[in-house]
Amino acid sequence: MSMNETPSGERIHIGFFGRRNAGKSSLVNAITNQELAVVSDTLGTTTDPVMKSMELLPLGPVVIIDTPGFDDEGELGKLRVKKTKQILNKTDIAVLVCDASIGMGECENELLEMFKKKGIPYIIANNKSDLLENEGSKSRPEGDKDYDIEIYVSSVNRENIEEFKNILATLLKDEEKRFPLVSDLVEKGDIVVLVIPIDESAPKGRLILPQQQVIRDLLEKGAYPLCTKETELSDLLKKLSPAKPDLVITDSQAFAEVSKIVGDDIPLTSFSILMARYKGYLDTALEGVHKIDELKDGDKVLIAEGCTHHRQCNDIGTVKIPRWLLEYTKKDIQIESCQGRDFPEDLSPYSLVIHCGGCMLNEREVKYRMNMSVEEGVPFTNYGTVIAYMKGILDRSTEIITMQKKVKLI
Repeated sequence: MSMNETPSGERIHIGFFGRRNAGKSSLVNAITNQELAVVSDTLGTTTDPVMKSMELLPLGPVVIIDTPGFDDEGELGKLRVKKTKQILNKTDIAVLVCDASIGMGECENELLEMFKKKGIPYIIANNKSDLLENEGSKSRPEGDKDYDIEIYVSSVNRENIEEFKNILATLLKDEEKRFPLVSDLVEKGDIVVLVIPIDESAPKGRLILPQQQVIRDLLEKGAYPLCTKETELSDLLKKLSPAKPDLVITDSQAFAEVSKIVGDDIPLTSFSILMARYKGYLDTALEGVHKIDELKDGDKVLIAEGCTHHRQCNDIGTVKIPRWLLEYTKKDIQIESCQGRDFPEDLSPYSLVIHCGGCMLNEREVKYRMNMSVEEGVPFTNYGTVIAYMKGILDRSTEIITMQKKVKLI
């Protein structure tokens, strides 16, 4: 990924939902001015969610998601409906596409209830308005349900397509913006050392997304990011002497080694901890990490990653953390893992969920996973928090964040 591309996790996710043949795919094509989705009169043409990252004015960077018909039938249809429900967990704006010539039905009402339950901003797009005989048919009968926002559109003659796009841009409320990654923790002109291990698990020829994002955030602040491997960290600090870094940020797996090299007078944290704060679940992660000390023989721990990648022999999620966890607890615990979209729907078998930073997931999906864990009474934490806790440096690795909170309260 080039550094000037907007990652999927930072884009607004717009999901199109509705029954088969309501015109979801044709509406997607109409608002994007592209043939993103296959259009056919045959029921069930869209068999799997189709996702496309693009720029959509006036919203900006978005991910458009075209979903299968929610009224699909049979065993295969049930699987498609299940996938559609999973898409809701990452949807920032929901579009309920209704066939204007048919009207609302049980399928549409069920989707509306799901939007409301999950707190997803939505709009009803009454498609195929070109099939209506007169303007009067575009108004709802007296006594019909009062919906928040709806519009009549036509993918054929492009009626109200631009108006529809403008309404989409108003649906996301200007809620309090989450913390930046790191720029609020440093000042212009600060020296920030980034410790980036280059080993067999590092991607060839590039940096991972959190590292890219932190560098960009620091550059925009006017700070000086200095990158080094953990094996060269000592030499770098000597070259800087008598000056000292204003902050050191390390890859979590090098926490123990880096903490021994970096003096206690230099603030230290990790990319993973910063990402947890950025995605809005650091407080939950800090609370959940203490469950490690309560694990017993036979307990199950789920280690979850938001992305999919080729597993290396010393993979952080499936090898290193499980090994450190067993060494730390000295308990016969069972460790399971999942990656990508395969997050379990039932977390009751687990005593603890350890999640990655979530850089490849949008904020809504990360918080869905967190809330799901909390609602089921399963402590939820993340890689960097767990590693720092087991290495005995959690307080130190979060001190700069705690201090920033105190400053904001004053």
